[in-house]
Amino acid sequence: MAAKSCFDCVKSIESVYTGGCVAASKDEKRLFTTCNEDIFVLDMASGEKIAELKGDTEIVTTFAVKPDGTHLVAASRSMQISIWDLATFKTVRSFKAHEAPVIAMDIDVSSTLVATGSADSTVKVWDIDRGYCTHNFKGHGGLVTSVKFHPNKDKLCLVTAGDDGMIRVWNLGTRKCEAVLESHVSVVRSIDFTDDDDGAHMVTAGRDSVVNIWSWKRRSLLRTIPVYETIEAAGLLATNTQTGLDAGNNCTRIIYTGGEKGVIRLWDMDTGKEIFEQKKELNAKHAFVDVQYLSQSQHLVGITNDQNLLFYKATKRLERVRQIVGYNEEIIDMAYVGQGQVHLAVATNTEQLRVYNTEDLNCELAYGHSDIILCVNVHSKGSIVATGSKDNTALIWLVNMNAPPNQRVLCVATAVGHAKAVGAVCLAQGASCSFMITGSEDRTVKMWDLSPLSSLFDSPERAAAIVSESGPVKLRSTYTFQAHEKDINSICVAPNDGIFATGSQDKTAKIWDVASGKALGTLQGHRRGVWNVAFSPVDRVIATTSGDRTVKLWSLSDFGCLKTFEGHTNSVLCVEFLTKGTQLMTTGSDGLIKLWNIKDAECVLTLDKHESKIWTLAKQHTEAHIATGGADSVIYIWKDTTQEHIDRLHMEEAKLLEQQQALDNFLSVKDYRNAINLALSLNQPHRLLTIFQDVMMATEHRHLLSADDEADDSAQRGQAAIMGSVSVDQVIGSLAPDQLERLLGYVRNWNTNGKFARIAQATLYCILTQYTSEVILSLPSAKDLISAVQPYSERHFTRLDNLLTDSFIVDYTLHAMDSVNPAGMEALTIGNDDSDYE
Repeated sequence: MAAKSCFDCVKSIESVYTGGCVAASKDEKRLFTTCNEDIFVLDMASGEKIAELKGDTEIVTTFAVKPDGTHLVAASRSMQISIWDLATFKTVRSFKAHEAPVIAMDIDVSSTLVATGSADSTVKVWDIDRGYCTHNFKGHGGLVTSVKFHPNKDKLCLVTAGDDGMIRVWNLGTRKCEAVLESHVSVVRSIDFTDDDDGAHMVTAGRDSVVNIWSWKRRSLLRTIPVYETIEAAGLLATNTQTGLDAGNNCTRIIYTGGEKGVIRLWDMDTGKEIFEQKKELNAKHAFVDVQYLSQSQHLVGITNDQNLLFYKATKRLERVRQIVGYNEEIIDMAYVGQGQVHLAVATNTEQLRVYNTEDLNCELAYGHSDIILCVNVHSKGSIVATGSKDNTALIWLVNMNAPPNQRVLCVATAVGHAKAVGAVCLAQGASCSFMITGSEDRTVKMWDLSPLSSLFDSPERAAAIVSESGPVKLRSTYTFQAHEKDINSICVAPNDGIFATGSQDKTAKIWDVASGKALGTLQGHRRGVWNVAFSPVDRVIATTSGDRTVKLWSLSDFGCLKTFEGHTNSVLCVEFLTKGTQLMTTGSDGLIKLWNIKDAECVLTLDKHESKIWTLAKQHTEAHIATGGADSVIYIWKDTTQEHIDRLHMEEAKLLEQQQALDNFLSVKDYRNAINLALSLNQPHRLLTIFQDVMMATEHRHLLSADDEADDSAQRGQAAIMGSVSVDQVIGSLAPDQLERLLGYVRNWNTNGKFARIAQATLYCILTQYTSEVILSLPSAKDLISAVQPYSERHFTRLDNLLTDSFIVDYTLHAMDSVNPAGMEALTIGNDDSDYE
């Protein structure tokens, strides 16, 4: 296996919902969620973020999507309403709507009008496309908590409700309140209509624990259904929906409700009887703040107060088919699970174990702990997971993602015995997974016998049956001892299951015998607490990370330090061996991921994408993908692209050689046009400079060898060709904008050297005579290039001007010599002397 040198981030799992409004497009292809002051657009199928609608720095209070899917209307605490074009994801219009924040919003079926209910007790109706207010209704005595257009667009009616329990019906045609419906005694949270042609019945529900059914024609109450819980969302399923329930087979109109109990309940609208109530999962503490009905897919989406989106199939007894986690808080620990290792078991600042599918970002929430999970460890099979928690317990889970939803992550055993939080856990590495080691804030280490679970590990179906009947198996500890003087941060079992290591805040790591629990050695040398320990998969060495910003490699033979890796600027939190034990990957509080070669202790790669400390690092068995997570609540998945990078470099080198040969061929046949274009594309300024010099020198040489009359004609032609060749001038005059900008950059650099100043000035003159100032100034870096060229050009002009001035002394000297001994006098004198002599 070749050493790794390149990793690319291929996916991220980040916060997509932090509480507030959620909506789906009519075609159910997009999901819109509130994330602080922004709105995220998600792909419904994959869960990936498509776009981000940037807010106005204030929290989004509510929003609605046009039924035709063209625009989204959003309101924030700034009292502004923004209309977004969902084709370009840009703001079309923004205006102030109310004197207080908008709480409720609805768009009519024609996608023309939007109604807004505000904390200022008013209701306004707006024309979306034209951006003006068409109606302003006053009458509520408090907050307007719900608004709903009647589904029949011919009726032009709007229903509103407030925190005073009053429901008002407004006629948009007459601009008057047609009726005031009084029955609720608390906040009304939901309004819905039956899906018949006239919307003959209306359903309302609120925090007074009742659901009311009204006759729309008579504006009167038909039935009150007591539900005995605070309702946050209610609505009607499509008529004649088959729920798969015996009790609901004969029901044509079914009401769904969701609220403080955290379960969805179904009711027969005609009889008022409860048809079905979901069974709440063990230790689940969530409540529903909203429930969305997706009529095309027949899904009910429960939005929880802990920022999760739970998808239930309405036609299959409300079976949970999908989960999207909106907010992860800090990522504390994680590991790859499953046979294909496409799932990540993640521990966050919650009591739930979250198992992500990294392909579609679907997430399974597993309930079992009663407090925050601190650590996760996975057996080599990938189906056995151990977790430790602040509730002082450790749990064993079986993961089978092909099982029914409620059996995919199954708690099969509990380990109770520690006096404080369990912060470190590790399973045996052998095929049988016969034991588990746990470490706690009580400074003790316990070994747990897992042999009673061997039959459950081999048969997940049998495990599900036994657990459903008698509950999880209670484990017994084989031994317990105090291991360190301070909290235990990490435990790792060696690949042969013979020894294990512990790392502690007492600045030491210790090696222990698995069978007896006897101490074999102490690794001393770190100046701060030890955060993580990891055994090499091939050599008898162990790596430790510490708060002293170093990673150390230790020998298991004499427990001496072999190497120290320095490079992180803050605490090093996690370490993993890669490439058959020849490399290390580390993460730290500095937000950096570093890849090290063990042989020379050199850092060969640094990845900087996280915005805060990176608590955890997980790798696949094949090491094809690495996952990192930390305090910024984001999980990044990195792909090993070393081979692709090497192949790409080879291809680039081969292409470069071909282009170099082509350039040489062009020059040999004096094809300057193609040669200059190729030199520009190859970004070879020196080669281009050489071409210009050769062309100008060749032209000057031809002029010197020509006869006087031919030289005069040639000189005239040389004046026409600025660069010494008309073809070269033509090439410079026909460059693309990016090529022109690159050539000006070369001129700037050449102009700084007096040796190349002549070429630079000639090129610059050629450019200025063939391009207008508008074209040159339109280049992105034109101003910077001109400001850099100007001072050196002025310096060259001054130098040449001084040289010209100095050259006058030569003319003066020659003239003076002619005055002393005029030309021809010496010859005349010599001629006279010869005549006399003769």
